[in-house]
Amino acid sequence: MAAAQGQRSDGAGEMDDGQEVADTAPLPFRAAVEALRGARLRPQIEVDPTRPPRRLAPYAYALEAAGVDDGEDLADGRLVLLHDPAGHDAWKGTFRLVTLVRAELEPEMAADPLLPEVCWSWLTGALQGRGLACGEPSGTVTRAGSHYFGGLAERPPASQIEIRASWTPREGAGGVPDAGAHLAAWCDLLGQVAGLPPAGPADGSVVTLPQRRGPRAD
Repeated sequence: MAAAQGQRSDGAGEMDDGQEVADTAPLPFRAAVEALRGARLRPQIEVDPTRPPRRLAPYAYALEAAGVDDGEDLADGRLVLLHDPAGHDAWKGTFRLVTLVRAELEPEMAADPLLPEVCWSWLTGALQGRGLACGEPSGTVTRAGSHYFGGLAERPPASQIEIRASWTPREGAGGVPDAGAHLAAWCDLLGQVAGLPPAGPADGSVVTLPQRRGPRAD
């Protein structure tokens, strides 16, 4: 996975790999990023910082993750923390979390007509399970199927589920959201999509998000 990039999302103040978020970033944003970095996560979820998207907000920090079992990636995703100190009318707050989660599906699950509703309930349930309040949630659940022909005809049909969502975390003291708890809830969602057994908030097997990893070789 990609190495850490702490920076303004417009490219100003871009930091080298492994560096901290710029000291010129607002204190609430820096505190939220530190909470992400200090979150305790289950070992089956491998998480790394990655380059955030540009122009979505004045400040952004992004993570990418995979749900892994016996060395096999079962699901992957991306979580982006956005911050606009001036506030955002659509967010109704100064922070926003944006996510993408996707996984391959078993044929029986892919055929379930209630699958989109179930997947959305996994997201809301993960937040509620951590006791987190959020505002202005929105998103999509997309189910896609692939059939192979010609030289690929021997491959069996494949199905994939993709969850795209965003929500506004409640801000606490000093205008700082509990970003670490939101990351843990998001990892609960990723684990559920991957089909991993549930891990409670007090699970002793959790580990701390690494502060730095080297860049993935292309």
